[in-house]
Amino acid sequence: MAAAVGRAWDSRGMEAAAGSCGAQLPAWWGLLRGLLLAVLAAGSCQGNSVERKIYIPLNKTAPCVRLLNATHQIGCQSSISGDTGVIHVVEKEEDLNWVLVDGPHPPYMILLDGNLFNRRVMLQLKGTSRVSGLAVAISKPSPPQGFSPGLKCPNDGFGVYSKDYGPQFAHCNKTVWNPVGSGLSYEDFDFPIFLLEDANETQVIKQCYQDHNVPRDGSGPEYPLCAMQLFSHMHAVTSTVTCMRRSSLQSTFSINPEVVCDPLLDYNVWSTLQPINSSGKVDPEKEVIIVATRIDSHSFFWNIAPGAESAVSSFVTHLAAAEALHKASDVHLLQRNIMFTFFQGETFDYIGSSRMVYDMAKDKFPLRLDNIHSFVELNQVALRNDSILWIHTDPVSRMNESVEVQVRNLLDILSNSSVGANVTLQEAGYSQPLPPSSFQRFLRARHIPGVVLTDHKTAFQNRYYQSMYDTPENIRMQYPAGLSPEETLEYVTDTAKSLAEVATVVARALYRLAGGANNTSAIQADPKTVSRMLYGFLIKMNNSWFQSIIKPDIKGILGDVPQHYVAVSSPVNTTYLVQYVLANLTGTVVNLTKEECLNPEKTPSSEKELYEYAWVQGSLEPNSTSRVPYCVRSTVHLSKALSPAFELRQWGSTEYSTWTESRWKEIRARIFLVASKELEIITLVVGIAILIFSLIATYFINAKADVLFSIPQDPGAVAY
Repeated sequence: MAAAVGRAWDSRGMEAAAGSCGAQLPAWWGLLRGLLLAVLAAGSCQGNSVERKIYIPLNKTAPCVRLLNATHQIGCQSSISGDTGVIHVVEKEEDLNWVLVDGPHPPYMILLDGNLFNRRVMLQLKGTSRVSGLAVAISKPSPPQGFSPGLKCPNDGFGVYSKDYGPQFAHCNKTVWNPVGSGLSYEDFDFPIFLLEDANETQVIKQCYQDHNVPRDGSGPEYPLCAMQLFSHMHAVTSTVTCMRRSSLQSTFSINPEVVCDPLLDYNVWSTLQPINSSGKVDPEKEVIIVATRIDSHSFFWNIAPGAESAVSSFVTHLAAAEALHKASDVHLLQRNIMFTFFQGETFDYIGSSRMVYDMAKDKFPLRLDNIHSFVELNQVALRNDSILWIHTDPVSRMNESVEVQVRNLLDILSNSSVGANVTLQEAGYSQPLPPSSFQRFLRARHIPGVVLTDHKTAFQNRYYQSMYDTPENIRMQYPAGLSPEETLEYVTDTAKSLAEVATVVARALYRLAGGANNTSAIQADPKTVSRMLYGFLIKMNNSWFQSIIKPDIKGILGDVPQHYVAVSSPVNTTYLVQYVLANLTGTVVNLTKEECLNPEKTPSSEKELYEYAWVQGSLEPNSTSRVPYCVRSTVHLSKALSPAFELRQWGSTEYSTWTESRWKEIRARIFLVASKELEIITLVVGIAILIFSLIATYFINAKADVLFSIPQDPGAVAY
């Protein structure tokens, strides 16, 4: 900018000053021009400094974003230029009166205490124009009454029960699985809502409010007032049908297409006890037992999904069972194969499981539905009462005599496998339907004998299902004070011991179900491994164990606090880590060089069609910063977890999940002091007056430039 101004000045000012005589400019003229350019350059460089003096950015926040499905939109958004309002702190319901009725300076930005973040309060705020946005302070400790913004009947309409299949169980008529569910995550708000993750930033906002916005002597506060501005404008509107159609038209006809929404997608992780050809087809007569769990969670706020009970407890138990089973000496002789499956996107109408069923039915997966012998699913197992683990079965499919016989055999094997363990298995009841589970999507395709294992008989034990409070504390993870990060990683908690007991029972039952005849007492899940996984998936991803088992080129995925939201960019951190943890626990270290490991097809004995190879970082050498990398061979694979609705371009489908996430350009929040309207108008008028005066002065100065800036002639140059 300074250079451009300099060039403009050169082309006009110098000519005016020099006139037509072409005389040389004096030395002071160059000095004056240099000073002017320096001032302009300094002004442009100091723009950001001025902004920093006006605004205080809030860096540790999480927004509520817009999601869409076939019929409607949910979530939040700001206007395109952000929404601004005067801050008012609401710590009890009586404080809402100032915002909704009494306050003289609407619209307001509310700093809401986490204990008041509930459906009743939010619907009051939703119905008024006096609120421009919301910042929620996270509640510590978690609300004792529980908090779940999810639905009372999760994934309703996309499971197996419908008017055609067990209508008495449809829409949770028999059992309300999530009674504390408020459905808040499925409401649509036309103002921005942010979560404040940092208590220090919350305190800064409260202090600004105390200094400027607290009413004095019963009257409203005086200007300047503390205000907040939230930016979270969403590009997609109405529904998935609308946004996908717009994105499709843009991609077809525009040179620079602007996509407005993306399907929720990721990858399922799966492996088998005995290797199979991942690019071929399993023999029709070969039977496979599927063990399944979900690895994703959700909350009201974007990418805040700790999922301790709703996801992590079950997939960690699943991983521990897979490790215990792989250590058995005769697994390669088992009559039936076992497939360990970790589904992504299950929170959003069973994205991962519905895609796998679709691929199996269309012969796009190594297994066919006919290969499935039985199905065992782990689903919320950390909050057992009196060590009871509940077994759920499908009463409708059990009306088929052959299915009933196989289910009864499965129940007997599970019961016998728990003998001597600190786990008491109980059947939920023949008339009890299945809880929300991936197994339901397989039952939609065909009758399969199967069970779902949970810590609840009817309603969830988890009072924080699909919320930001489903944290390690929710599953009673406790560590002694003063432990270093490395000591915490290795510390075996009571929760880890409990989940290891469940994993042991599951592993022994799977061994028997697969045809194993030997004594199962040696099949034992390792509590230390469970402890490491709980620490890594719930407290700190960037730990020494996770660092040692992943590839060097993806070490950037190791953030601090883990989140398990499926998102739209794939694979997400959780998917990668489940993949490499499973490979580490069930794979084999092979003596290959880096080149051979990265290109196994060049090694004749690699059996590339049966195994996956990974060159991982390895542990640090003692007293060194260098690592000892190695090659891991495993049967771990990824398969796409994208709803078939998008494969079929059926964006209005009621058969498959249609969830998409809106795109946005910026997400940010900041606070600042705002002046009164009167002062803003006065400032504007004075500014306009100065501008007009400057223009007039510039005009007259320019008109008289030849007189004002004339250069005296050299006395020595006398004309005769």
